[in-house]
Amino acid sequence: MPLRHRSVFKSEIKPLVDKYCTECHVQGGAGTEASGFLTDNYHNLMKGTRLGSVVVAGDPLSSSFYRLVAGKVAPSIRMPHGKEALSAIEISMIENWIAQGAENN
Repeated sequence: MPLRHRSVFKSEIKPLVDKYCTECHVQGGAGTEASGFLTDNYHNLMKGTRLGSVVVAGDPLSSSFYRLVAGKVAPSIRMPHGKEALSAIEISMIENWIAQGAENN
């Protein structure tokens, strides 16, 4: 059985978050104003929104962060909203990171 690529937060996931999410999900940003979700660091990403966590370590399908960027929701709420979608490889990296425990590594 082939080994799955091990996604690392600092070198792979955080750059994706910075590229696709942080523009809106920073202090004073439209995404943060709407949801309370900040993506400026690991702690805030794991903290989630005003409604709770968006990452369930070990379970991508229960993680709204993954479902929103993977397009597993209504097109009107896919993230990043109104912007270029993540590639299949980028989505897979996020899925693997969450499946492997969503560590701050």
